[in-house]
Amino acid sequence: MLRARTMTVLVMMCLVAWGLAAPAAAAGGRKAPALDKPRQGGTSLVFTGQARPRASVRLQVRARTGWKAVGRDRASRRGTFRITLGTPTRPRHYRVVSEGRTSRARAVEPVPAAAPTAAAKPKPTDACGTVLDRPGGGSYQCSFVDQFDGAALDERFWHVMDGTSTGAACMVDTPQTVAVSGGSLRLTARPAARADQCPLRKDGTRASYVTGSVNTFWKWSQQYGRFEARMKSQAVSFAGPQEAFWLWPDTRYSSDTTWPASGEIDIVENYAAYPHLAIPFLHYTWNDNGGAKHGLNTAWDCLAPRGQWHTYALEWTAERLTISVDGKTCLTNTAGATSFRKRFIMSFSQLLSGSGVNTFLGGALPPTTLEVDYVKVWK
Repeated sequence: MLRARTMTVLVMMCLVAWGLAAPAAAAGGRKAPALDKPRQGGTSLVFTGQARPRASVRLQVRARTGWKAVGRDRASRRGTFRITLGTPTRPRHYRVVSEGRTSRARAVEPVPAAAPTAAAKPKPTDACGTVLDRPGGGSYQCSFVDQFDGAALDERFWHVMDGTSTGAACMVDTPQTVAVSGGSLRLTARPAARADQCPLRKDGTRASYVTGSVNTFWKWSQQYGRFEARMKSQAVSFAGPQEAFWLWPDTRYSSDTTWPASGEIDIVENYAAYPHLAIPFLHYTWNDNGGAKHGLNTAWDCLAPRGQWHTYALEWTAERLTISVDGKTCLTNTAGATSFRKRFIMSFSQLLSGSGVNTFLGGALPPTTLEVDYVKVWK
């Protein structure tokens, strides 16, 4: 019995030596390859690890349909390998496979943000500030700017309305109705004083309130371009106050038919009865297109709460007028009306409405002021 066991051991030792058999422990003893954490190398991702010396190693990435081979290497005599890939655009999961064994999958950290590019060349500036791009190509050129930084209105450009009755008030030229202070033009509506009595109306009465209004009548006008103003209408708790930034034909250059066919561009009208709205209106037909038509000659969805600063702008060509509030388009008109193909003057007004929903009902009137921070025009 002992002799038989001895012979069996000798036979097994010979088989192992000849490579025809292997110890049971060695049959499942090959270690799985090891994958190190990938390293960023410039614009590449470098994978290193350990496998059996001289063994073939495949790098795989996890895809929707399974694992997909993306790189290959053969381990060195020491069992090290190195595989280089281009930097991925998003986090991925990788693993390596060698001799049927698989490394544990590893998550790649998010790719670092690319180095910042050289700063863009700043845009040129002019009197209006940064030069603006003109729709359709090219750039606008500043043609008029008033920041109202002084202590008085610049009489080279501005005319103050005096004596004209509108609605429930008349316009007068006094420091209490028209002033420049604190970097703003201030136009105020208030009760009339004995010193600034309004003129008689056709019915023999006089308005009990006075307001301020300025324009560039016979001093400055322009055809087409971009008109922009930053304004604030005072928040009030009663109807009546009405503010406007508007354009009117320059009668030195045109003598068209009567209003409204002669043309008028109300870039914005603010009414106290509609305290959250800015309302544009375009007048250019003999019957005002049969009335107010949203999306054609007016708009009723331009948000601009009173008591806050807002920027109002008009971009005007022969074929198109686009009015915006705080950079958001409010009204676009493509009628191409001849009424708008001429020079217009520019106006700012603080008024008191005398008809309609916004009618001022009279009584005590706290001074109500329109502030204009700046006005800029480009051509």
